Amino acid sequence: MTLHILHIEDEPDIRQIAEFALEEDFRLTQCASGDEALERAPGLAPDLILLDVMMPGMDGPTTLRRLRQLPHLAQTPVIFMTAKIQPKECEQLEAQGALGVISKPFDPMRLGDEIRALLGHSAA
Repeated sequence: MTLHILHIEDEPDIRQIAEFALEEDFRLTQCASGDEALERAPGLAPDLILLDVMMPGMDGPTTLRRLRQLPHLAQTPVIFMTAKIQPKECEQLEAQGALGVISKPFDPMRLGDEIRALLGHSAA
């Protein structure tokens, strides 16, 4: 079964690179903002949420809190992506339930493997 990823990222270039990196191995739904994700979320049942931390308007942590209010997404695993990968920030994101944090810029050739490793680590 192909995993379905909900990818929320405001930068079009990063969405495009992620799509290129993930489209062969995953089913991908992309949203350009937290608001768009919340609008589309009732019709989605992703296996994973891949979420940018810093976005204009509603940031990643706020988006996650709002998505968690939807019963069908309350337990969906989440991985954050950020350019500011400081240990304290990673701890805060993991305290909010994140499986982990992927740093940006990411290696498109390794993104799928990083996601699988974090998902596998959570299942162990």
